[in-house]
Amino acid sequence: MSDTPDLPQQLPRDAPAAPVPQRTDARTLEVLVCPLTKTTLEYDEARQELISRRANLAYPIRSGVPLMTREAARNLDEKLR
Repeated sequence: MSDTPDLPQQLPRDAPAAPVPQRTDARTLEVLVCPLTKTTLEYDEARQELISRRANLAYPIRSGVPLMTREAARNLDEKLR
């Protein structure tokens, strides 16, 4: 017997990656509010953003997770690149 702990087996290099969730749960979107104004948000599915009209901000959704910080948000007056 060896004194080293059993290590998990590595997957072959050509093994498919685990799926990354791309959609945000509809129920989650219903309960989220703007962290600055506490008002409801609009979901922009095409841009994967949650829009706060009152704060004039768009919060991005990355891998299905809304990033609800001011630092992550885009000002709605900014042009998209």
